[in-house]
Amino acid sequence: MDIEQGPQRGRHGQRKDRVDGGTEGGDAAAGVSWAGFAAARPELARTVEERFGRFTHHTLATLRRDGSPRTSGIEVTFRRGQLWLGMMPGSLKGRDLLRDPRFALQANNGPGQEMGGGDVRISGRAVRVGDPAALRAFVEDVKPPEPFELYRAELTEVVRTWVEDPEIVLDAWTPDRPLRLFRRR
Repeated sequence: MDIEQGPQRGRHGQRKDRVDGGTEGGDAAAGVSWAGFAAARPELARTVEERFGRFTHHTLATLRRDGSPRTSGIEVTFRRGQLWLGMMPGSLKGRDLLRDPRFALQANNGPGQEMGGGDVRISGRAVRVGDPAALRAFVEDVKPPEPFELYRAELTEVVRTWVEDPEIVLDAWTPDRPLRLFRRR
């Protein structure tokens, strides 16, 4: 599957255009697919998918041209071992991702103060999908409104936070440190 990606930034902020979906140096900070994360942490992956599955709309944070954050509503889907982000062509969030692929995604917490399953957040890099066959397969699976732009997520962090009275519990995963569980009173 051919993949296109917007510019990445090197260590000193220089622009690195990539069109192969690869990452320079292959380091863990580059991110992993949803399937890679799910293989490493299957229980957390099931919880995250369940939390995102409860509601249709979630919150995506991207970086504007000046580096300030932009939050936008988004629908996401987990299919074929990937976390997919779909959006309208030319959307501001899409332009942000083409310029700087880093994102943060938070599952909709739902109404009131009920947070069954906890607060779930995913960070990573969005890789724009340009391969016609991959786009056709997505359309067949999801039936999104067209036209649309599609991005595949490369995960760099997954976090779930919840309350086990009297403690708050934080379960955090990153590719380089697969298991971190914190408890605070």
